[in-house]
Amino acid sequence: MLFSRDIGIDLGTSNTKVADRRGHIVINEPSVVAVDVRTKRVLATGKEAKQMIGKTPGSIVAVRPMKDGVIADFDMTADMLHDFMYRSSGRNIFTKTRVVICVPSDVTEVERRAVEDAVRSAGAQEVELIETSMAAALGAGLPVYEPTGSMIIDIGGGTSDVAVLSLGGIACCKSIKVGGETMDDAIASYLRKSHNLLIGERTAEDIKLKIGSAMEYDGEAAMEVRGRNLVDGLPASVEVTSADIRAVLAEPVSQIIAAVRETLEVTLPELSADIIDRGVYLTGGASQLRGLRELLEQEIGLPVIVPDNAVDCVAVGTSIKLRRANK
Repeated sequence: MLFSRDIGIDLGTSNTKVADRRGHIVINEPSVVAVDVRTKRVLATGKEAKQMIGKTPGSIVAVRPMKDGVIADFDMTADMLHDFMYRSSGRNIFTKTRVVICVPSDVTEVERRAVEDAVRSAGAQEVELIETSMAAALGAGLPVYEPTGSMIIDIGGGTSDVAVLSLGGIACCKSIKVGGETMDDAIASYLRKSHNLLIGERTAEDIKLKIGSAMEYDGEAAMEVRGRNLVDGLPASVEVTSADIRAVLAEPVSQIIAAVRETLEVTLPELSADIIDRGVYLTGGASQLRGLRELLEQEIGLPVIVPDNAVDCVAVGTSIKLRRANK
């Protein structure tokens, strides 16, 4: 008996998620590939490869093939997708694989083609692209195909997509290269400049998750951060507080707020009225930053809703697109 398989892919800068056509997340792995530089052979992908970052011998490099929401290394992206697609199928070989995959709303035609070609190189026979903001809105349950305005803010690892949607299309949008990884970079830069401490990206992310915030919160704390002293090269540790990290994150957060304001300013009046009624939806991994929802409400004067499945909305949205196409 011949089989076919439909899958949706949220190809993110930080993480890649694969959903089946029912909306179940079957793969959720970091977008990382470990490669032997001598043989060019892929040694690991996803979580296993991420654990190697900063800890590999000279012959092995652990790299992120995605940068700012677009493909930075075509071959490695194709290898990573091939592995994720193969694992998501339960290691069965299907005769036909159909994929819906998301791209940022402002990508060029060349970048769109690169994503499509990478998915085909990974083994897909049919490929359909969907804008990240549209997928996020579908996953959040917004009525994007109705003649009413819906607004979504999706903050991923490499990009933040802001869009107003109506009648199955994007009425206006703004995509900026600011996301969770921008916040991690800002934390690492602060420790390097202010404390002469060099830390890795995993440590920076850990600091953001543990004490990072957009506004003051109850239970603020301090934490010890370990790294390498840039002056003498020896291991060292410093203490940073929630207030320190909030000040560091203020710049990327303000850029996201500015993108939201710019989108609202060019939204048609009738759609603006709908957004006032429905509110603004906030999705993506970085949407979980403490106080971000409250700060956005304060800055734009509209209710901001974070769905229960905010982190998975884009992946779920790709599966909804699959189901609609099959009707």
